[in-house]
Amino acid sequence: MIKRLLVIDDEPGHRLMVRAVMEDAGWKVFEAGSGEEGLSFLGTDSVHVVLLDMRMPGMDGKETLARIHEIYPELPVIMLTAYGTVGSAVEAMKKGAFDYLSKPADNDELTAVLEKGWEYSLLLAENQNLRRKLGQGDPSLNIVGGSPAMLRVLDFIRQAGPSEATVLIMGESGTGKELIAEALHEASVRQGKPLVKVNCAALPGNLLESELFGYVKGAFTGAVKDKPGRFQLARGGTLFLDEIGEMPVELQAKLLRALQERVIEPLGAIKPVEVDVRIIAATNRDLRKAVEGGEFREDLFFRLNVLEVISPPLREHIDDIPLLVSRLMDKLSRKNRKEVRSVSPEFLDALIAYSWPGNVRELENVLERALILSRSDILGPESLPAQLLEGSSKRETQAHSGALLPAVPSFDEAERDTLLKALDAHGGHREKTADALGISRRTLQYKLKKFGLTKRN
Repeated sequence: MIKRLLVIDDEPGHRLMVRAVMEDAGWKVFEAGSGEEGLSFLGTDSVHVVLLDMRMPGMDGKETLARIHEIYPELPVIMLTAYGTVGSAVEAMKKGAFDYLSKPADNDELTAVLEKGWEYSLLLAENQNLRRKLGQGDPSLNIVGGSPAMLRVLDFIRQAGPSEATVLIMGESGTGKELIAEALHEASVRQGKPLVKVNCAALPGNLLESELFGYVKGAFTGAVKDKPGRFQLARGGTLFLDEIGEMPVELQAKLLRALQERVIEPLGAIKPVEVDVRIIAATNRDLRKAVEGGEFREDLFFRLNVLEVISPPLREHIDDIPLLVSRLMDKLSRKNRKEVRSVSPEFLDALIAYSWPGNVRELENVLERALILSRSDILGPESLPAQLLEGSSKRETQAHSGALLPAVPSFDEAERDTLLKALDAHGGHREKTADALGISRRTLQYKLKKFGLTKRN
């Protein structure tokens, strides 16, 4: 696929420079000398990335960015500023810019940032294709996000969904593990067949056993007729075992046999019953530590962990909060029969500044509370609970008392620190580091060169 770039800049010389550099890198480059011309081009042709100058006569970069995002909200736009101030860069990012570059940009930096925009555009296209497959974009699936963390989850679903392999979904409570299981089922050949869910933490061991495997008449007092278990009810489809880490050890052996031999033994039965199900399991526990502590069978762990995906905590994809708020407010407005028109910038800032220990589930609860209690059709910070506002209040108190606030690191300092931590976490392995950061190997190479880290082991 040919990468397509639109450069919107009133300086012909700079457009020519970008064209020369990017065509050498294999891109097809289109040019526009004004915001109006750029919007006109986008109305007749498609591109993967836009490079937009901040300062232009007439319609400037800010207005052009806003107009582009009204019509093409997911198109990555990279801003060019000749002034290079943190303030203008932050403002551009808040307005929805994908990234920014100081003008004139270093050729390597220009190429690296545009490549990152291209990768983002490609992942979004895959995301959209997946949504069409998963129920033609049915919003009930609720897998929302354009951040690298969430796009990796969606990419995993695209690859793993059609297989028959067992999947283990790991992540904190409230991160949406059940939604991932639903999406995997919908992406599989078992779509249209039952998706049966069992919460292994909700039932004591003896009841859980009968729920999973069923029983025959006379198996125990009160068993007056045969009862099929969840394995049987899920025949031909998918069985989702939520909170698998809470399953009693004595029951794990029976589950292991079901996975290995594809048969179950209902309580009181004299012969096994064949089952045809795909298993997807989820846990908020570290099962490796549970294995070490003797709380979870190692052989069962390996049977479940054929494919593994992490459902990321909300604090690791804070950039998705505006998207999540939009989707959740639609859902909650219908549920509570109360409409809101929008949320205030201060409301959104408070959500973004919070750490979200309860993840998306907590976010949904906070939004529902704010919706119900608000007297306005625009949600403001006054409708948020106190713990979300404590950080802001403390900063204001310090400012009024004359206390010095800690210095905020520059973008470069923060980026260099992030690179160092990621490199250390992956033993200096650059491919693993790039994957963990959600960037290409080429972008990582540029960043290492930029910060003088190329000789680091």
